[in-house]
Amino acid sequence: MRAVEKLLRAGNRMLGRVSRRKLASLAVIGLVCSSLVRAQAADAAAGKHSRSAYAALEHPPDSAVMRKNPFEGNAREAIAGGKLFEEHCAECHGEKAGGTRRAPSLLRPEVQQATPGALFWILTNGVVRQGMPVWSKLPEPQRWQIVTFLKSLGPRSAEPAHD
Repeated sequence: MRAVEKLLRAGNRMLGRVSRRKLASLAVIGLVCSSLVRAQAADAAAGKHSRSAYAALEHPPDSAVMRKNPFEGNAREAIAGGKLFEEHCAECHGEKAGGTRRAPSLLRPEVQQATPGALFWILTNGVVRQGMPVWSKLPEPQRWQIVTFLKSLGPRSAEPAHD
């Protein structure tokens, strides 16, 4: 308590006309903000994926949304896409695409209801702010195979956003 009083006195001297109450209020606000930032960082570290993890699916360009999957409904291409998913995506999204602490579930309606073109666009361009890498160097047919695999999984509305 003594250290707080010292800080308040020093603050009063530095700020002149600012009252102790105002200075104490600012200190409390600072502590609250600091706590909120720490809590937000802890949530992110714990892998709590909110709807914002799927926000990129809401805004792909119209030209991307309209693209058709050349492999749609092709079981052989879906199997090939599953192998590519294991190799490139499972580390973050989980072996069964159900999500992990690092990346959201791809079984959620937000993903499963997206058009193949939107998924292809996300895969190609990544979502760098959310930690999703750009996969544009992966050949286009392989990216379509991954999309085919993801669409073959079907929606699971009760699926959690993370493990």
